[in-house]
Amino acid sequence: MSQATSGGPLYPVRSNGPQPMHFRGLTLGRLDRFEGGEYAGINLTSALYEARTDSSEYISIESWSSPGRTKTPFNEAIRQKFKPAAKGDEFGPSWTHHWFRVTITLPTDWANKERIQFEWDPSAEAMFFNTEGLSLQGITGGFGGDRRVDFILDPALRGTTYKYYIEVSCNGMFGNGAGEVNNPPDNNRFFRLASADLVVPNMDAWRLLWDFRTLKDIASQLPDNSPLGTKCMETANQIMNVFKHDDLSTIKVARKLAEKVFGKGWEKLGAGIYKGDPSDSFTWGVGNCHIDTAWLWPYSATRQKTARSWSTQIDLMNRYPEFTFVASQAQQFAWLEKDYPLLFQEIKGKVEVGQFQPIGGCWVECDTNMPSGEALCRQFLYGQRYYKSRFGKYTRTFWLPDSFGYSSQLPQLCRLAGLDFFFTQKLSWSQFNSPVHTSFQWVGQDGSQLVTHMTPVNTYTAQASVEDVRNSLNNHKSLQSGADNALLAFGNGDGGGGPLAPMLENLRRCRAVANNSGELPKVTMGQSVDGFYEDILKKTENGATLPTWLMLSAELYLELHRGTATSHGSIKKGNRKSEILLREIEYAATLASTGISTKASYAYPKDKLDPLWEGVLLNQFHDVLPGSAIGMVYVDAEKIYAEVAEKGAALLEEALLAILPGSSPASDLHAAGDELIAVNTTPFARREIAKIPLATARGLAGAAIQLSHDGAAYVLLDNPKGNAFVSATSWSALEQAKMPSARARAVGDSFVLSNAQLEVKINKKGRITSIIDLELNRQLIDDGKTAGFVLFEDRPNNWDAWDVDLFHLETKSEVNATSVKVLEDGPLRASIVATYHIGKSVVKAFISLDAIAVVAKQDALSLIRWDTEVKWHEKHQFLKWEIPLAIASEVATYENQFGFCQRPTHRNTTWDRAKFEVVGHKFADLSEFGYGVALLNDCKYGYACEGSVLRLSLLRSSTVPDADQDQGLHTFSFAVLPHRGSFAESDVPVAGWLFNAPQHIRRLPRAHVDHAISVDHPFKLHGSRNIILDTIKRGEDDHFAKDSKHAQTVILRLYEAFGGHGVVEIATELDVASVSICDILERDVEELSIVQSKSSDGKSSSAFKISMRGFEVKTLKLTLVGAGEAASGDHWVGV
Repeated sequence: MSQATSGGPLYPVRSNGPQPMHFRGLTLGRLDRFEGGEYAGINLTSALYEARTDSSEYISIESWSSPGRTKTPFNEAIRQKFKPAAKGDEFGPSWTHHWFRVTITLPTDWANKERIQFEWDPSAEAMFFNTEGLSLQGITGGFGGDRRVDFILDPALRGTTYKYYIEVSCNGMFGNGAGEVNNPPDNNRFFRLASADLVVPNMDAWRLLWDFRTLKDIASQLPDNSPLGTKCMETANQIMNVFKHDDLSTIKVARKLAEKVFGKGWEKLGAGIYKGDPSDSFTWGVGNCHIDTAWLWPYSATRQKTARSWSTQIDLMNRYPEFTFVASQAQQFAWLEKDYPLLFQEIKGKVEVGQFQPIGGCWVECDTNMPSGEALCRQFLYGQRYYKSRFGKYTRTFWLPDSFGYSSQLPQLCRLAGLDFFFTQKLSWSQFNSPVHTSFQWVGQDGSQLVTHMTPVNTYTAQASVEDVRNSLNNHKSLQSGADNALLAFGNGDGGGGPLAPMLENLRRCRAVANNSGELPKVTMGQSVDGFYEDILKKTENGATLPTWLMLSAELYLELHRGTATSHGSIKKGNRKSEILLREIEYAATLASTGISTKASYAYPKDKLDPLWEGVLLNQFHDVLPGSAIGMVYVDAEKIYAEVAEKGAALLEEALLAILPGSSPASDLHAAGDELIAVNTTPFARREIAKIPLATARGLAGAAIQLSHDGAAYVLLDNPKGNAFVSATSWSALEQAKMPSARARAVGDSFVLSNAQLEVKINKKGRITSIIDLELNRQLIDDGKTAGFVLFEDRPNNWDAWDVDLFHLETKSEVNATSVKVLEDGPLRASIVATYHIGKSVVKAFISLDAIAVVAKQDALSLIRWDTEVKWHEKHQFLKWEIPLAIASEVATYENQFGFCQRPTHRNTTWDRAKFEVVGHKFADLSEFGYGVALLNDCKYGYACEGSVLRLSLLRSSTVPDADQDQGLHTFSFAVLPHRGSFAESDVPVAGWLFNAPQHIRRLPRAHVDHAISVDHPFKLHGSRNIILDTIKRGEDDHFAKDSKHAQTVILRLYEAFGGHGVVEIATELDVASVSICDILERDVEELSIVQSKSSDGKSSSAFKISMRGFEVKTLKLTLVGAGEAASGDHWVGV
């Protein structure tokens, strides 16, 4: 017999009977029944509240409803006549707003309760205000996971009367979807005030509930053989054994048992539980509430969602000192500043102490596939300048967790905008291929790199659960690099809301567990997102050991939501047209305000341009521009585009009048002017056939014109030098140039469009059967195939407006014309018209071939142009246009922001197969050695290239979340551009520009024409043709008053378009004092040398050189000579 040192037995000699181990599954099942369910009357749920009353003795409720769907401001609402209301009242319908005035006194025997709450559940969203109008907290009614109905009454005011105003908005967290959340909204939904109760929570019972949930989750998440998991299961089981619903003293006993896992006295540490070097922790927690700026609700609802969500976070910060929260959209801050100024000041206070962290760098969390390069620059410019002006500093982290793929130019643009880091998670949604890395250097197409973290938690709305904490480690793919940390972005989102108190309680408990066990990653709180990335850099030799992501296209392609490149065609058109218009206004306004073409007193309209840009940037939000929002959103978006078009046209006209005094639009039949002049806002040489009113054409002296089919006239505007202004070409000039005519004729069952270089045959079905380069005798259409409209069934498995699935390609049918006829037979333009019927829809295509090419390249070919009108009334059909080419290449080329990306035409790997629908901007191109064909468009973004078949996506017709998506009239244009030589040898990027930015045709008195056409382009580029001048604007910090004595600045933005190095000299007749390379935020980086020269006729000019690498974007700041300043060039040269 073994004896202890004392001589007695080491453990009992005789068995005390069977002692079985617990069946794990059975025990975990038991744990699920400790709250709610069928035992709610006797389990822990029964102990959560000590008292509750809805008595009118203590609670007085009055209400007033805003008329219609108007939102009444606080100061106006509280002056209205309120009427008695009560718990159980119904109100509505959807999207209306109702104000409640609540007066509360407390029962005298509640004076010493730890906490008293007012439970307000309107079954909808709501917000509490104090009597001064300060937003105190948001409310989310209902019984979803985002439920938040408890408003804590300030203990300091006990013994007095509490008085609050509550605004209730008739929508849920996710709008008013009929049946399913994503469905089109039920606009006649009513809500009920389900609760308006004073309650006393038993805080000890709540703390036990939070203890128990953490223990149960650890037990269920860790594997069977985990010591920690087993310990948590056994402890939770013991708690259930100890707790007695009729003896609440057992709660303290049960909580004591929990300390076996959390550690003795852990709770007294409070926020101190996170003490220690944060770098020693693996999981960095930060709160966020992703608020879609519009989605299943309109913009107006988001303005309230922002205030509700953020005021709630202020409350949590006051209760949990370790809590930090990030918000990422400058537009939402700007709305809050205007609508809720008192709350904005509260937020500024939290920003100063580091708990509330502005982040993101953009105006909105935008789509990054479809906005132009300049629009992305403005997202950063407007966002960063707002943050700097309000909070004293720029943000450093580009925060974009929910956009549908990421452009390959983002690394460069982020670094140029002062953003060093990038956070997302969206690629975890990809259908077929998971992201390769967690933390990595994303290398953009120009070679710029951006430290990127894709949270391994795989969500931006983490619930701060044990599973989330464990996933931060278990899903991490970059541990070899040394980057042993992960960001946990937690909080309810999409519809806002943000973190809840139980999330913060759970994270404290997770950290307490991790302090005593290595089986759970250690969580740290109270840090900044920037600090998280700095920790990555510290652990990876300043990023040197991080893996890199650099592919052929360099993009982060999301293998999902491909249909968003096409959904809501009118919004895509509004975006493209607005971007072009704003660019042209800035070009003309810069010329007018710097006096390069006129001495008229003109002030650059910065205060009028900014709201227009902000509207366009707003509509680029990642659920608006992609076409994945409800119909109400597009009513608002279309109004914004209409305002941009109307006000923008007026601004452009003002600038053009300043540049060309006495001129008027060619469409103005009553204005003076007997000559035409075209304003070229691009830097390119160009040739264009423009349509003008016949009455205007008749007044021209000798201009070459052709009558159009609709009673107007065509006029040729030939600008071989890329001048700013050019007059109409005369018949004599055409005859001298011996320009062959364009012809259209019917030949048997076919129709033939031809000029000196091309012959295009179209059959009676309205399909192109042949395109021949006559000089090379080369057939461009693949043997036996035809080009034209094609239709696909569009029934994705999920996400109707978002997705188009691979199997849709198996349902293709050709769309054939019901009539084709010759329309115009040259000499400038030859055209036919083809009409197609698709179900209830009608497509009318005006197919034309001009006598001239649009670009000035010597061997350039003409466009085969399709100007299209569609009356679209289909559902779940996808209309495209395709051209099967006699060209072979492994890649197709698609324009993106400031360049292009190339994607495979084959489907060899799963990565290749996934890219069956992609985004392009103004063109896509398929080229081989010696020849290529581009497909241009004026407002489309969806493309595909399958083998040698190049497709342009035109219209979809989904029904969720907008039941009427794309229904109605659409007008758009696209064109086929054959070109000799490969893409790199072509002028396709220039043609894309010219197709989207036609010249502005104006009438001008003949006496003024010679002077106008003598004006050179304000900035002439000499050197490498691969460098393109994209943007001309005034500097952001200029003084814009008329005749300002302050120095003026002009901003030029250029890019390299073909993927190679280049050098250009830029010459201007402006009086330039200095030139510097600057970043997107217009902060100086490097000063350039200037050569000043003077011609024999006395004109002075300034010139400077820049070199650029492939796809580089370069911004230049020119400071003009102002009062008392002299040019600072290296030397003067007489010319």
